[in-house]
Amino acid sequence: MEHDLSKGERIAKVIARAGIASRRDAERMIEASRVSVNGKLITSPALNVTPKDRIKVDGQDIALPDSERLWLFHKPLGLVSTSRDEQGRKTIFDVLPEDMPRVMNIGRLDMNSEGLLLLTNDGAIKRKLELPSTGWLRRYRVRVKGMPDDAMLAPLRKGLRVDDEDFRPMEVTLDRQQGANAWLTIGLREGKNREIRRAMEHIGLMVNRLIRVSYGPFQLGNLKPGEVEEVRRKVLRDQLGLDSPAPKSAKSTGLSKKPQIKRRQRNR
Repeated sequence: MEHDLSKGERIAKVIARAGIASRRDAERMIEASRVSVNGKLITSPALNVTPKDRIKVDGQDIALPDSERLWLFHKPLGLVSTSRDEQGRKTIFDVLPEDMPRVMNIGRLDMNSEGLLLLTNDGAIKRKLELPSTGWLRRYRVRVKGMPDDAMLAPLRKGLRVDDEDFRPMEVTLDRQQGANAWLTIGLREGKNREIRRAMEHIGLMVNRLIRVSYGPFQLGNLKPGEVEEVRRKVLRDQLGLDSPAPKSAKSTGLSKKPQIKRRQRNR
């Protein structure tokens, strides 16, 4: 079958958007004869494919992704940010609306943290936004037990080393003291494991609440715990530099209404 390079998308991009590999790794897989299109092995990534084409990687069919989409999700407390949990704990995917397509979370919030979590149907967007080089500021509202002052918080602003791991300087604002607790606003440009909690413990403060309120240009706003809101296609295109318009069958209507979370029925 002849393929028109003026139509469709490059196959490596499609494989990346399906969440299988990065675009560069997809090109390597193609060159290693691990990818077939319509039953024929291919060895060059210079190929465009359309939804009509059947693509296999290592003999397994891949689903062609829809147009790139992004959602804001207010992660409640008590959920883990993985698709499965070995300990049987409830995950964010257990409580997403039933009409949501297959999505991936961008980064994580631990079980005892809450707030903004980005979700996407696109593997390339996930990888792009998780890269430290993206440089997007992530802001958190943090409640700590103690009475911090500027001198105590100075190491966070300068950058510090915790458990043989370097933490980059944080943006730290002391908002108010509330009895035995203090509220801080903290900004990070990277997301190492439990970074804020570990940094606070290092300077003698214990975090007892942590809420992510923004991720780059995307804000938690008035989303209630468990609510989901889709980002407008135009906003997504402008912020991420996407050059492909939304397909007619998936016309963007802006920010979708906020569906209430519906617990999925599990098979017994």
